[in-house]
Amino acid sequence: MKSFKSIAFDPISFNKELDAFASFIKAKSELSEREDLLPFFRSSPNLTAMLGNLHPGITKVDLIAYEYDLFGDFACDFVVGDSRRNAYCFVEFEDAKKNSIFTPSSRATSNWAARFEHGFSQIVDWIYKLSDTEKSDAFEDRFGARSIDAMCILVVGRSAFLTEPEHQRILWRERHVVVHSQKIRCMTYDQLLEELSFILTTYPEAAVADAKLSSSDKGR
Repeated sequence: MKSFKSIAFDPISFNKELDAFASFIKAKSELSEREDLLPFFRSSPNLTAMLGNLHPGITKVDLIAYEYDLFGDFACDFVVGDSRRNAYCFVEFEDAKKNSIFTPSSRATSNWAARFEHGFSQIVDWIYKLSDTEKSDAFEDRFGARSIDAMCILVVGRSAFLTEPEHQRILWRERHVVVHSQKIRCMTYDQLLEELSFILTTYPEAAVADAKLSSSDKGR
């Protein structure tokens, strides 16, 4: 089992990793989950930790895990947690390619892609496993509590490949498909960049670090 590791968030490193992520996804229109995206986030721990701030129940991420297995049955690409609040964000990455979310069909409406459905179904299995093992000793050994505040996120595809009606279909699915009282947040990698960039402006330590970096750059 790949267990959680403690992490102390470094706002200056987060700024650098966020800038690198922006350049990274702008350099290529299509990105592979295994060859591009997972290695990049594994090498960017502060960026990965900040994914937890997409969970409204998390105030300070202090735990992080990569390829975290859920009781030997399923594996999560990333899990980030706030041990004080027993809140955890489970993240699934899929490819960022043209047909990662929708594929052409003979009808006017495109079909949901196998890649998207695979990622979404994986998360459904995570929610099932968390529910099935909740309140057990094994659950408490892993998460430090017999129940947790869990949120799941699917990151897949690129915004540029989507039409406006397709954007609306994803948003509708996110808002209205509920699994065991949970909504599954779905976003493209471009939307993830937007969310993390916005967090930078609202996260005090990160914002201060950003200002210091900008001032330093101007002085050169």
